Amino acid sequence: MSNISLAEKMKAVHSDIRGPVFEEANRMRQNGIDVLRLNTGNPGVFGFGLPESLRSAIAGRLDEAVPYCDLRGMPAARAAIFNYHKKKGLPNISEDDIFVGNGVSELVTMALLPLLNPGDEVLIPAPDYSLWTNSVHIAGGTPVHYICDEQNFWYPDPADIRARVTPKTKAILIINPNNPTGAVYPDEILREIAQIARENNLVVFADEIYDRLVMDGLKHTSMGTFCPDLFCVTFNGLSKSHIVCGFRCGWMIFSGNKAIAKDYIAGIRQLAAMRLCANAIMQLAIPAALEDEESTREMLVPGGRLYEQREACCSVLDTIDGLTYVKNHAAFYIFPKLDAKRFNITDDNQFAFDYLHEKHVMIIPGRGFNWPQPDHFRIVMLPEPEALADAMRKLKDFLATYRQG
Repeated sequence: MSNISLAEKMKAVHSDIRGPVFEEANRMRQNGIDVLRLNTGNPGVFGFGLPESLRSAIAGRLDEAVPYCDLRGMPAARAAIFNYHKKKGLPNISEDDIFVGNGVSELVTMALLPLLNPGDEVLIPAPDYSLWTNSVHIAGGTPVHYICDEQNFWYPDPADIRARVTPKTKAILIINPNNPTGAVYPDEILREIAQIARENNLVVFADEIYDRLVMDGLKHTSMGTFCPDLFCVTFNGLSKSHIVCGFRCGWMIFSGNKAIAKDYIAGIRQLAAMRLCANAIMQLAIPAALEDEESTREMLVPGGRLYEQREACCSVLDTIDGLTYVKNHAAFYIFPKLDAKRFNITDDNQFAFDYLHEKHVMIIPGRGFNWPQPDHFRIVMLPEPEALADAMRKLKDFLATYRQG
């Protein structure tokens, strides 16, 4: 029999977060080596517990989740999501504009497939969360990466965005707060991006899954508030803010000028119908979760775990020669830069392997986030503060003598 070939659309797809470095870390663990895996934003494996508000919301109600529910989602869940985004200022929305999904990951694919024809382009930030770039490839489109400027707090560069728009550009993605940088974008940047979308008739995708994990007194503004005359799709969920990654609980909501997107929305509805419905058990928790702001807020202030873990990490990074970083103001990621000349780094994947083998700590190289140079990597700041600080001390010790090649 002949070999089964990989489809062409898959050849550009990469998932470094659970890719070769991850597989090597798992092999080491199977051989009895204790590896600290700082690859995935998965709070539950680092001792973060299920909020009691969610536990109570589900307890004794499992029978409600036995049958298929509405293909858009349970009415009570969509009502809570509607109220949340109405308060955030999304214009022209209704409960029927909401589709609940098995995590944002499923919904990204659902949003791109009905939009893109072969060769259509989507503007995506660099660095990005690779789900988006991969999903554009799978949908038959072409991802075009615009630069987020490290010298300007990792904010998107509007001039670079403008330069990358072509007649084939169909949509622009904003990830705010950003993964992997933890940046929170100011309103003036969002307004500029909205104007670019307006001038070029672009669909606006806004990935805002970390909008409740903002620190340091900053305020998150939803991108859709600047797009009342545009068609905007906003993505959000509970995985990170309420420590329930395994629940696979996400949603998308349409706002703005929906009249220009009727056929497209009908296509999304077709895909939603094909998969029947999203996981119903997790939908029982959505109203309680969106009412429970305190369990999230308490993690983000001095004394809270996410805040203290960031401080522990940064206190050691500050002492490492040849490494710089922009402090994150949201989420639990940081994206440091290495002096590539000092360490002679030409392959960031090799750097990640070398650090893993010598110090038994796993990080993800910048290439995993479509960063073009081999000089960055992402740290997931989820272990307890002292464990995280110890991992950074190991990085300092490693870099003291590291030279590649």
